[in-house]
Amino acid sequence: MCGKYWNSSVETFIKTVFGLLLRLVLALLGLVFLLSLLTVALALLALWGLRALWARLTGRPVQPLAFTILRRAQWQRFYRPGAGPRADDADVIDVEARQVPPGPQDRLGR
Repeated sequence: MCGKYWNSSVETFIKTVFGLLLRLVLALLGLVFLLSLLTVALALLALWGLRALWARLTGRPVQPLAFTILRRAQWQRFYRPGAGPRADDADVIDVEARQVPPGPQDRLGR
């Protein structure tokens, strides 16, 4: 009877120790991941700060850090021109050409 109790308590002790070790390792991995994200964010902030400082020193306006997403480029990645069915010249009946006015400038002044 004593051997059974001893095996059970050792088994419980080992499970508890390995459970705690697993939690500790996962917590450390999460901390390392968080610190790496923080390091990347601080590096980007420092680079933008240097860019803003250089713009101030050279007399140019400080541009905000903006990421432009070109939807057209993403669309063309999957739907390449010329890949789909094309209309024959006989299908086009009447077309009137007209000048399209330029659109408003975007927020970056382009």
